[in-house]
Amino acid sequence: MSDNVEKYIKRKVYKKENSRIAQKFVDAGLEKIRSCINCGTCTGSCPSGRRTAYRTRSAIRKALTGDESVLQDIDIWLCTTCYYCYERCPRNIPVTDMIIKLRNIAVEEGFILDNHFTLANDIFYETGHGVPANGEGNKKWRDLRESYGLPPLPPTVHTHPEALKECQELMKSVGFRDLMDNVAEKKKQERAEQEKEEVKEK
Repeated sequence: MSDNVEKYIKRKVYKKENSRIAQKFVDAGLEKIRSCINCGTCTGSCPSGRRTAYRTRSAIRKALTGDESVLQDIDIWLCTTCYYCYERCPRNIPVTDMIIKLRNIAVEEGFILDNHFTLANDIFYETGHGVPANGEGNKKWRDLRESYGLPPLPPTVHTHPEALKECQELMKSVGFRDLMDNVAEKKKQERAEQEKEEVKEK
């Protein structure tokens, strides 16, 4: 028997008990992942994959087989959620929803890009916006809105600041604050370890 055939026979395939990630997909109602035939239509449909190293099929396959290195892979953050893969999948698998779930699992495990963490933690939680619109630097946008007959600020927590507290309470009730605190602690530990390594190298 050739080495290739032997590797194929021994390969790790999806079993409920051996893939914590795939089980989280199932728990989230995305059990259709089991019907993936690894055809590559998702990768072939992906506009992000044409310009980056992102391969949808690879990410889904790693998750399916329980390869937890996918959680640390920066490529899962390159998905633009355009839903092309979802629309074209011959098995009607909600691929985009799975990538979103994969990102959620990665965040739960403490793997999140610094920029995303800052956006989620400092800006969104503190101001209720990913892009604050009420700073001095945003005067030109307020003027532009007024030139079109719109109010200077959109009807959000900028114009209704009392709603920010409600938004923050909602995020606390679903565990967002605790999750971000856990991620912050993990990031702090990672930075401390990196600094130790840099000192050793010098």
